[in-house]
Amino acid sequence: MSPPGYTVGVYDSGVGGLSVLRALLVAIPEAHFVYVADQAYAPYGERGAAAVTERAHRITAGLRRDYPLDALVVACNTATAQAIDHLRQTHHDLPIVGVEPALKPAAALTATGHIGVLATRGTVESARFHQLQQRLQKGDGSGPHFHSQACDGLAQAIERDDTALIQTLCERYVHAVQATVPSPQQIDTWVLGCTHYLFAADILRPLCGGQAHLIETGTPVARRTREVLLALRPSPAHAHASLTLLSTADPTMLARLAHRWLGVPEQAQLWQA
Repeated sequence: MSPPGYTVGVYDSGVGGLSVLRALLVAIPEAHFVYVADQAYAPYGERGAAAVTERAHRITAGLRRDYPLDALVVACNTATAQAIDHLRQTHHDLPIVGVEPALKPAAALTATGHIGVLATRGTVESARFHQLQQRLQKGDGSGPHFHSQACDGLAQAIERDDTALIQTLCERYVHAVQATVPSPQQIDTWVLGCTHYLFAADILRPLCGGQAHLIETGTPVARRTREVLLALRPSPAHAHASLTLLSTADPTMLARLAHRWLGVPEQAQLWQA
């Protein structure tokens, strides 16, 4: 009998975390992933910190009740910013990996020193986000300049797969950031500070400038998760990858978009934490 593989929970407010899941499936093919889309309460980006934290605790407890988790990936920038410290205090025996806007990689990559950041309001206004920016600033003012924009409604439009609204909102928010500098070309690097936004990259890329860098967090999160799992125990030699998709609302959209974006069977289940 093959040794048991890893079991990894992956949690987001909706379908955006599928961008992280895609990277995880490549990096850790021997794992069983349980993906939860908390669509009954999406989007998180415009909810208060207390509500986001309560949902994070409920989802984590529910996953641990139903599955033998080896690790949890909080594949949501807003939930990471507002709730991950609380989760780690409560579930101190469970490795928890979060996602944060990729400000540090952007700072290392930019040639102009001007970086656009597209994120949810919950992320942009969080203390964790401001602390991350401050750590990258230099005392003489020569550090990178972050031009941050709260993109109200964009994650929800991606949840609904509303192409026309996604286009409209992307144009609005990219132009708002570009208006903060004398020339749009000054912003040569863009941080996609919500896991949903990678799925709008084809729309965002020409708006941001064809040569601009778009940075997301899926690959480094997957790399970190693999390191965490290997620290627990060696990788099973013959374990097979598997995936369970769960939604706290009608799972039809989750199943359809997971099939489109990840190429997995169009199957998802209704689940209650």
